[in-house]
Amino acid sequence: MSFQQGLSGLNASAKNLDVISNNIANANTYGAKFSRVEFADVYAATPAANAGMGVSISAVSQQFTQGSITNTGRPLDIAISGGGFFQLMDQQNDITYSRNGQLTVDKSGQIVNSQGARLVGYLADIQGNIQPGNPQALVLPTVGITPEPTTEIGTEMNLDSRLAITLPTAGPQLIVTDPATYNNATSMTVYDMKGQEVALTYYFQKSAPDEWNVYMSANGVSLQVDGAGDPMPVTTVQFSPDGSAPTSPVGPVLIDIPGTVTSNGALTEPILGVALNLNSTTQYGSLFGVTSLAQDGYAAGQLINVIIEESGVLMARYSNGQSKPAGQVELANFRSPNGLEPLGGNAWARSFASGAPLTGVPGSGNLGLLQSSALEESNVDLTAELVNLITAQRVYQANAQSIKTQDQSLQTLVNLR
Repeated sequence: MSFQQGLSGLNASAKNLDVISNNIANANTYGAKFSRVEFADVYAATPAANAGMGVSISAVSQQFTQGSITNTGRPLDIAISGGGFFQLMDQQNDITYSRNGQLTVDKSGQIVNSQGARLVGYLADIQGNIQPGNPQALVLPTVGITPEPTTEIGTEMNLDSRLAITLPTAGPQLIVTDPATYNNATSMTVYDMKGQEVALTYYFQKSAPDEWNVYMSANGVSLQVDGAGDPMPVTTVQFSPDGSAPTSPVGPVLIDIPGTVTSNGALTEPILGVALNLNSTTQYGSLFGVTSLAQDGYAAGQLINVIIEESGVLMARYSNGQSKPAGQVELANFRSPNGLEPLGGNAWARSFASGAPLTGVPGSGNLGLLQSSALEESNVDLTAELVNLITAQRVYQANAQSIKTQDQSLQTLVNLR
């Protein structure tokens, strides 16, 4: 009599119960992947012994299928939708791999997980240009964004062709306190080299049919004046009879904005050589309306938050309404993810069986996209695992029963006289 078959079945069933129990235990572990036991039958080398010698465990394989993605509301929680792994650098600068995107920022501004491992990616320069090809630990910016003076102004509006000519026949061409000397006005804010706000006001004066004078002032100071100090137009816009795009000027008009005094007594810096574009202005028989006043300057700003885009770009947002990239997450994938060595702590290490990592930005090659403010749940099917647990328990009991039967048969043989 041989107890080997039953004993091997007990050992294999016990290992299967361990694996199933581990799957159930990690049903709520973000980024965890379930495993399964792969069995193999055992036969002796001698052909005559064909009854079989039991069962062995050929492998405990991990299953890297996609887990469900759940929203968390935390901007630094990241889920991978598709293939790939986050690359994390531990304290010894060794790279590990994970699907768990529960991340935070440490005191140095580095993006880390709960074990202190740092997220790896590409950094951006001061202008926000991503520097690919040199992956390193990502660091969020701590300084604010520097101011940028206005260099271009664009307008999009309609001037009402039905309005009367308001150009005075004598005296100053424009009196800003007298609305009878102009037809319409509008304002916008521009910025000097220090990021100080300058209130820029436009005055539109119909000077002839299909012709409009454009006056401008900065904080109440006219940009163009005559010898007497009275306002002069910075340009004259002429339209074709159909009122479509201006026939003159056909390109940007360069204007100089002088230094002024603000309402609280501060001095603003001159803004020279600003390109004023009026090409999107029309003159139709409808009410005056401004649909866009755009300019490219901005004040200094402080970092408010960081949003991670699906391409892995860390977009830093500032208090002045500006945003620019602060870096980009780099993902890694493997030809054989099943060959990765589990380390615990939601991390794996590369091995000879997994092959070398294939790195790139999210969305490239076979790498998935990122979803910010979300996490990938474990891919454990709890219902299936509970059914597997019942089955494994029955198999364990059946193997124990085969050993009991072998024992009874042996006892019967011993009792023969």
